[in-house]
Amino acid sequence: MPSFTLLGQALVSGVLIGGLYGLLGLGLTLSWGLLHLINIAYFGLAFLSAYLTYHLGEVYHLPPWYAAALLVPAFFAAGVALHWTLARFRVAGLVSLLVTFGLIVVVEAVIQIVWTADFRKLELPYLTASAKLGPVYLPYMELTAFLIAAALAAGAWAVLRYTYFGKAVRAAAEEPSMAAAYGINHRANALLIAGLCAASAAVAGIFIALTTTLAPSQMFAWFGVVFAVVIIGGLGNPLGALVAGVLIGVAESMTMALIAPAWAPVVAFSLLIALLIWQPRWL
Repeated sequence: MPSFTLLGQALVSGVLIGGLYGLLGLGLTLSWGLLHLINIAYFGLAFLSAYLTYHLGEVYHLPPWYAAALLVPAFFAAGVALHWTLARFRVAGLVSLLVTFGLIVVVEAVIQIVWTADFRKLELPYLTASAKLGPVYLPYMELTAFLIAAALAAGAWAVLRYTYFGKAVRAAAEEPSMAAAYGINHRANALLIAGLCAASAAVAGIFIALTTTLAPSQMFAWFGVVFAVVIIGGLGNPLGALVAGVLIGVAESMTMALIAPAWAPVVAFSLLIALLIWQPRWL
């Protein structure tokens, strides 16, 4: 039986990694729930952002916050361009899943060509700093990632619930033609949502670079977990993605502490299957 200190550290680590899962799933859940596009290319964009953050830091010695100032607007524009292209060719539903999965494969190939398949790690002195809270440690960078994930999820939820823009987006998601009849420019709103989804992927990628070791194959290792986060959290529900990410992160971390690390990948899809069988109201 592991010690209480180990279990406490596993719980903290699970919550923090869950925040990153939720941040990675934010773009996908909004795209799928509000735009009816299963645009998993956001996942590839997140890892492209991670490698660009690494490159800007290692080669040009650019601090992460300067990298964010460059990458977030650039990825916003890329998200708008990608959605415009998908809409122009009327790509929707399961076809969007296949097309954007192809884009992920292209992104992985580009990453391997430019940065090779070797492991990469951004080495900065403050990335390993942590605070001691009783017997457990709180890594500052992972805690920052969680707080930003929570802020973005709460902000997206509030905008969708309380603003005219959010109500217009939700109305267009339910019935685009009826929303257009009431003067809602659902195409322009969709482009804005797509840009924001890609920008959130850029933020997620920056924190991936700051908190983990990078490898192209890692992209597909995280893919299944984040997909489960989106389904469990509910489509179009940013807070649900965050809560589901924390749930899966804690379950994985406690499994590693109590049983063995090899069992951790089983947890996410076991939870997903159980919830799909149970079919709670939010799914």
